[in-house]
Amino acid sequence: MPQTTPERLPEFVAKMQQEGLAPIVIDTFAHYYQKVVTGETGMIRDADIAPLDEADIPRYEDLAAYEASGLAAFPQSVRIILNGGLGTSMGLTGPKSLLPVKNGRSFLELLLSQSSRHNVTLALMNSFSTHQATLAAIERIGPEREPRCFLQHKFPKILQDGLGPASWPQNPELEWNPPGHGDIYTALETSGMLDQLINAGIVYAFISNSDNLGADMDERLLGYFAEQNLPFMMEAAQRTPADVKGGHLARARSGGLLLRESAQCPEAELDAFRDIERYRFFNTNNLWVNLTYLKTLITEKGGVRLPMILNPKHLDPRDAGSPRVFQVETAMGAAISLFQGASAVSVPRSRFFPVKKCNDLLVVRSDYVMLTEEDRMVLNPDRRSEDLKVSLDPAFYGHVDGFDERFPEGAPSLAACESLTVQGDVRFEGGVTVQGRAVITNPSDAQAVIRRGTVVQGDLTF
Repeated sequence: MPQTTPERLPEFVAKMQQEGLAPIVIDTFAHYYQKVVTGETGMIRDADIAPLDEADIPRYEDLAAYEASGLAAFPQSVRIILNGGLGTSMGLTGPKSLLPVKNGRSFLELLLSQSSRHNVTLALMNSFSTHQATLAAIERIGPEREPRCFLQHKFPKILQDGLGPASWPQNPELEWNPPGHGDIYTALETSGMLDQLINAGIVYAFISNSDNLGADMDERLLGYFAEQNLPFMMEAAQRTPADVKGGHLARARSGGLLLRESAQCPEAELDAFRDIERYRFFNTNNLWVNLTYLKTLITEKGGVRLPMILNPKHLDPRDAGSPRVFQVETAMGAAISLFQGASAVSVPRSRFFPVKKCNDLLVVRSDYVMLTEEDRMVLNPDRRSEDLKVSLDPAFYGHVDGFDERFPEGAPSLAACESLTVQGDVRFEGGVTVQGRAVITNPSDAQAVIRRGTVVQGDLTF
């Protein structure tokens, strides 16, 4: 990356003004652009941080005494859902939150139900790509209380050659990138949503991803957050080998907590980053924020300036011949380093049920995971494995359409399953049970079928 370059910032400012982006958004981008121009990469080195021990943050299991306080604080709370994703990695073309996920009901339907049962205000941060489809879905569902909706912003992509604004006339939308979920704090302010919530007497915000139904409003966590008068709290969970790529929690040498994402780790230090014995906690992206404190921070600092994540990409992600660009992004969990007195709490794995791939979708649709009467997602108490691993052949199950074609009557029973690997094209009829460690292989070009009522255990080759 060049260390010096002609000043191109006015071109970006003009482009963003033409899009109607708010001054605070333009100022925030300018802050990061100056870092790019001077050669900053946003890297966080091992020498600048220290790992956390298990005793450094409280455990969810030890906070039961705060449940009554949490129940009392529900009317002063809002649940904010990150609803900007299209689920393109699963072959979706619409909002991921509209995907049927459990008992034929979508993420959005279950989120609306959870919030209604808790009498908690629900807000959705949509992207320009998901907003209209989400509004139409809400109208179809007809919830008792409609959620509040606001939009996240966008940043212009930066050409690596010359650090000017990217131009792509054949598809101008590709000249822009989502600024990451760290944009939520600015979006709350510019949309007027932050003032609306505060004026309505709402103080406590719980923020989570739309695809994580394990992250419902929890009275124990809310009570602890409120009683301790914390400005910011992150839910962290113990890392497993499956979590080596996710952002981990650490302590800055200055003493405060911080979040380091994999894109912020120097390549030479990736082995240390992936060491789950060294860095024990990962960010579940379940966050609690005191809105009054957030408003004060924005007013005093002129915005929320999070640590930068600089992602090198091709301008058109589907065209390796398109110009190379930088995407400036931020992670909302990184705010833990900005809120003085911010804390974290160690939560059980049941608070983290993300559906990022069809492998995850199969687990959540199966009986390994259950819905309570309150539509809470919980692990089946009769499950055999604490860490069920599913690996489906991406050539046939990578996209939801192909996945649904191969499970036309729903997911097999996985409550007694420890691991499931499917290689090749295999269709499952209804009433199939998978037990123990199972590897199903179909080496032929013709689709294999597992018949109704079959119990699969061990290796099965067609």
